[in-house]
Amino acid sequence: MDLMRMMKQAQDLQQKMQDMQSELDRVEVEGSSGGGLLRVRMTAKGELKGVTIDPTLIKADEAKILEDLLVAAHADARRKGEALVAERMKSMTGGLQLPPGMKLPF
Repeated sequence: MDLMRMMKQAQDLQQKMQDMQSELDRVEVEGSSGGGLLRVRMTAKGELKGVTIDPTLIKADEAKILEDLLVAAHADARRKGEALVAERMKSMTGGLQLPPGMKLPF
């Protein structure tokens, strides 16, 4: 009986993970840099969806600064996406920690 219950729980968890993966394709996070002058939007899975650049940053001789800000904003958004994924996984698994080195399937 316990084996059947464990199998059902495993199937339920698998379905929840699939549902969460689908949701993470739709959930967007925003990262910013330069005091909000440059912003990027991306899915929680890391797909870049958009970039917003304040017009005051667009100067031909400051392209390197703009490039660096873009990288920083993307990193900020990625960290937020990863934190969102970790939070959702924690709530789904009841705080159960994955073994070291074990990656999620997304």
